[in-house]
Amino acid sequence: MQEQGIAEYQTKMNSGELTARQLAELFLERIDSIDKHGPGLNSIIETNSQALEIASGLDRERAAGKVRGPLHGIPILIKDNIDTHDSMQTTAGSLALEGHRAARDAFLVKQLRKAGAVILGKTNLSEWANFRGKHSISGWSSRGGLTHNPYALDRSACGSSSGSGAAVAANLSAAAVGTETDGSVICPAQTNGIVGIKPTLGLISRSGIIPIAHSQDTAGPMARTVADAAALLGAMTGVDERDPATRSSKKRHFSDYTKFLNPNGLKGARIGVARNMAGTDPRILKIFDACIDAMKRQGAVIVDPANLPNFNKFGKTEVEVLHYEFKADLNKYLAAAQARVKSMADVIKFNDENKERVLQYFGQEHMLAAQEKGSLRDEKYRAALAKNHELTRRNGIDVTMKKYKLDAIVVPSGGPAWMIDLVNGDAINWDMESTSPAAVAGYPHITVPAGYILGLPVGLSFFAKAWQEPTLIKLAFAFEQATKIRRPPEFLPSAKV
Repeated sequence: MQEQGIAEYQTKMNSGELTARQLAELFLERIDSIDKHGPGLNSIIETNSQALEIASGLDRERAAGKVRGPLHGIPILIKDNIDTHDSMQTTAGSLALEGHRAARDAFLVKQLRKAGAVILGKTNLSEWANFRGKHSISGWSSRGGLTHNPYALDRSACGSSSGSGAAVAANLSAAAVGTETDGSVICPAQTNGIVGIKPTLGLISRSGIIPIAHSQDTAGPMARTVADAAALLGAMTGVDERDPATRSSKKRHFSDYTKFLNPNGLKGARIGVARNMAGTDPRILKIFDACIDAMKRQGAVIVDPANLPNFNKFGKTEVEVLHYEFKADLNKYLAAAQARVKSMADVIKFNDENKERVLQYFGQEHMLAAQEKGSLRDEKYRAALAKNHELTRRNGIDVTMKKYKLDAIVVPSGGPAWMIDLVNGDAINWDMESTSPAAVAGYPHITVPAGYILGLPVGLSFFAKAWQEPTLIKLAFAFEQATKIRRPPEFLPSAKV
């Protein structure tokens, strides 16, 4: 099945060459042949038994002259920590939540259904969005098993949105939704050779998403092209009365981000190079410098270096905040859920009682640490949160962009995928940073394919101040169109050596 974009699918459905039901059937067949059999990516945790019926209904609407928008009839995958009120479970990959079916759609899912998207299935993830144990295995969950990277099956798909990244790269849907607290959209997107957008906190509602931390959590689109990611992003925005953070987006969000797709978007743009975050790996730096040269050729004004201060000075306080908020936010979510566990304490107890199935590879240190925290009124929590925002916002991204008069800051998104290691856990050896400043600040970040190392993808990151998604999409699209770096995976057993 050849890769095609959302706009191409719409053209074919409008002409009658293709129906939404046929498109859903094609993707479901591909999931069966590639994800469950064949290479065995294991990126999909569950498919939607109602998908074909929904697609047929959307075909009838189209035949009657009603097309809801650019996502009408388009199959989309959803990460399994996002509530869907249908036949599918929402479990964050955990056996502790096995059998849990949400009482209502997450707001972003409601928006996608309203836009005409076909929710094709749920993607696997790093269990509890990679915040259970300190030596976790990205892409592994006790309910879903292990997700593999489609470029080299013995390599990690990164996390926590590993299933979304691998599935999109393998052309198992038109696009997918991931979530990020710190790196969980950007890392699997760059490691699987696709586009990922981590939006400004509050642009997409957090209600109906199994939480880690409300000060950093957000959903984001993952797609093979910037155009498809932009189309998906616009369909998920909106003010949600159940999420106060979305009120800030009222006059700042767009329902259509595709209007910012400008192939000349780099011309005259001031791009700052955060050299102090780029690391020392000569392979990554060679690709990074080639990307910078490509932007120069497109007319960008490169400020090199435009180093980001304090990017590595908030690690301890970030984890402190995450532990406090994880306890408070998860307890709130579970208390209202129709699940066997009603609190973090219940989850910890379940994991201990079922350790042969749940804790066989790594523990639950983050949950244990979170359980020991007090309330969000604690001075220690409030001070840590204030420090995080000070170092990442005013004395981080804000001051750098103002000093150099920048439209965006660029840095390598990461390095090549590491070998899967069920004994020792993730073995990330990149001596660089790309995700934490924007994640902790709550600012937008987009990654696009930048190159390959032994056949394994690496990405280029653009980030900026809050609500700058239009600018980042414009810049990323112009870079993508000028370079056209991405190539589909070959499902090799191991990396090219």
